[in-house]
Amino acid sequence: MPVRTMELYEQALRHRSSLSDTVGEEHTASNERLEFLGDAVLDSITAEHLYHHFPDGDEGFLTRLRARIVNGQALAQFASELGLGDMIVMSDAVGRDGGRDSTAILADTLEAVIAAVYLDLGEQAARTFVRTRMFARLDLNDLAQVRDNYKSLLLEHVQALGWPQPHYHVAREEGPPHERTFTIDVVLHGEAYGRGQAQSKKKAEQEAAAQALNRLRRESRDE
Repeated sequence: MPVRTMELYEQALRHRSSLSDTVGEEHTASNERLEFLGDAVLDSITAEHLYHHFPDGDEGFLTRLRARIVNGQALAQFASELGLGDMIVMSDAVGRDGGRDSTAILADTLEAVIAAVYLDLGEQAARTFVRTRMFARLDLNDLAQVRDNYKSLLLEHVQALGWPQPHYHVAREEGPPHERTFTIDVVLHGEAYGRGQAQSKKKAEQEAAAQALNRLRRESRDE
């Protein structure tokens, strides 16, 4: 792809730790703002792609599949395959501590690069970048067959944080007795972190847990 504004890509590859090494120089912006934008752009592109690829997939299915594609581990793997780890500008200390292999740093950098493409070349170019550099490396049909126990994954995550166990609350029940639809919230620290809706409580709980896990992972990367 032709590059118009090289400064955007330089910023996308600039980790915040490098700023202490460039005091007094012209480079004063890290990739954090670009990472924020890239996160939203990637979510939108992924949602649209899955919507068209799986025309019969319901909201819960599409939400779970998107979570598998845009989670930190998956993004870090894509970033490594693109060689971004060697391109990131970071402090010597962070580099020595394994920063170039850090899941969070790699994932954030990839999102920042996506934002740079979006701002520099437009939405269609960003969509093409994501499809050719990420989606082309995936077998979406195989990925859709993966059965994740999101309740167990969420429990492991909150236990690692030292938090109380998740609480699942039925927010709403609708429909006739033979065709009930359940809306369930998963509550952490008194706050609803995810919501799921399905015709069985178990499926609704899994969807709620998937949403909560996705939110927690994003929050941990933003810290």
